[in-house]
Amino acid sequence: MNNELIRRKGLLLIISSPSGAGKTTLTRKLISDLSDTVLSVSVTTRQKRSNEEDGLHYYFIDDKSFDKMIKEDNLLEHANVFGYNYGTPKDRVIESIQSGKDVVFDIDWQGASQLRENFKDNIVSIFILPPSATELMSRLIKRDQDSFDTIKNRLNAAYDEIKHWNEYDYVIINDNLKESYEELKAIILSERIKITVSNKSKIETHVNKLLEDLSDRLSSS
Repeated sequence: MNNELIRRKGLLLIISSPSGAGKTTLTRKLISDLSDTVLSVSVTTRQKRSNEEDGLHYYFIDDKSFDKMIKEDNLLEHANVFGYNYGTPKDRVIESIQSGKDVVFDIDWQGASQLRENFKDNIVSIFILPPSATELMSRLIKRDQDSFDTIKNRLNAAYDEIKHWNEYDYVIINDNLKESYEELKAIILSERIKITVSNKSKIETHVNKLLEDLSDRLSSS
């Protein structure tokens, strides 16, 4: 098979969840396990935490630089979360999907909505739900990186985020991390096989060539 002929564009994999539902753990494992899968690294105006690395977890910039990126149309989506700005740089994403790599977006429902407006094809959206409100709060407390007020704000945001679950293509209830990851991985692998609008014409070209060659062989036999 002519692999170059049917080479697909990469998928835009939107993975959203309330904070504490396990989204980050699942996406990082997905990136490490699946080839041709990269994480979209967002820019943010919040301060870098002690366990974070610039360019790996986020690109940490100031408000002036963020506003400039919006003005110059260099962000695919952006949103204000807990008083800080977050956004997705455009150039790296387009370069990745054009080369056939799947790009994973760890973003909220606001960013997901904006991405759907910018890209009509090749988007797969997945929402991760916690098994219960009690478990969600327990996970936030166990992380031991936020104050009580911050945790309360995250729970308020979780309430708003969860209301948008039905805007997504798939929903996973993360009660068991291993099982949830296998579900997530299965979704991605099955979506890779689908014939999307962007690669249908290439496959049609390949099919027509196959039929032409078969016709020639049959007529000469």
